[in-house]
Amino acid sequence: MRIDVDAFNVLQVLVEEGSFAKASERLHKAQSAVSYQVKKLEQHLGVTLFNRDKYRAELTPEGKVILAEGQRLLQHLANIEHLATRFSDGWEPKLELVIDGALPMEPIMTALKRMSEYQIPTKIQLNMEFLGGVQHRFERDKADLMLVKDYRTGPNYQPTALPAITSLLVVANEHPLSHQTDISLSDLQQHVELTIEDSSPIKRDKDEMQFGGDKVFYLSGFIMKKNALLKGLGFGWMPDFLIADELASEQLKLVDFRGGNRFKFTPQLVSTHERPLGRAGKLFTSLIIEEFALYQH
Repeated sequence: MRIDVDAFNVLQVLVEEGSFAKASERLHKAQSAVSYQVKKLEQHLGVTLFNRDKYRAELTPEGKVILAEGQRLLQHLANIEHLATRFSDGWEPKLELVIDGALPMEPIMTALKRMSEYQIPTKIQLNMEFLGGVQHRFERDKADLMLVKDYRTGPNYQPTALPAITSLLVVANEHPLSHQTDISLSDLQQHVELTIEDSSPIKRDKDEMQFGGDKVFYLSGFIMKKNALLKGLGFGWMPDFLIADELASEQLKLVDFRGGNRFKFTPQLVSTHERPLGRAGKLFTSLIIEEFALYQH
C-alpha cells in the first residue's frame, strides 16, 4: 500500500486547528473522513501519530518527526509541480555555455545574474576554454552556446556578432622593448613572446597572432599572462579591458612595433541549428547582447 501523501497535509491542518472538527471544516471534509485518513496513515506506518487522550489534537513525539518529514515531502512535490509547469512553458532543463577566456567576464556575469532574477528552472553550466578549445568543447559536449573569439564556420552554425574588442601588444616598463622605437619583427624575435596555450587537444602549428620566434612561453590563462608581463618575462597581446589600470600607471607600455601594436576582433555568440535554443538560451542571448553593448560604452 502506498502512503497517502495528502494525509501529511491533513496532519498539518490538525495541528494548526487543534481538533478534528475544526480541521474537517477547514478541509471541507467530513470529520469521519479526516479521522479515517489519519488512522489509515497510522496503520500503514505502524506508528501512533496523535495523542487522542488530550483535549486538543496533539502529535506524539513520533508524530512530530513524521510530520516534519511529511512537510519536506510536500515541499519537494510542490517543487516538482513548479518545475513541470515551467518546463511546459518552454524552459529547457539545462543550458550549457562555453566561453573564451579572452573575453570580458563582467558582461557575462551580469547577464547570468539578470537571468537568476527570472527564477527560471533551467540549470546553467558555464565552461571556460581558450582559442580552439572553445569550439572543440562546444562540439564534444554538444553545448548550447559558445561565446568565442574565433571559430571554424559551418552551415549549421548560427552566429551573432558582439561589439569589437581591442587587443594591445604590451610589455613591462622595465623590459628592454619598452624603451625601443620602430621595432622590427627580427627585433621582437630576440625576446620571449608570451602567449596563451590553446586548450584544444587538436593543436595548431602556430597561432595566427604569434610572431614566429623560438622563444615562446605558453601560459594557461590571461591572469597568468598578465602576471608574467608585469614580471618582465616577455611581451604579448592582451585584451585592453584587462590592462587598463596597468597602462594608466605605466606598469605596462605599448610595444612600438612596425607591424602595429593593436588589433580588433569581433566576438561571436554561436548556437547551432542542430540544437535549437530553448527559452533560457534565447533569454541569455538577448541579455548578453545588451550587456556587451553597455560594457563597450
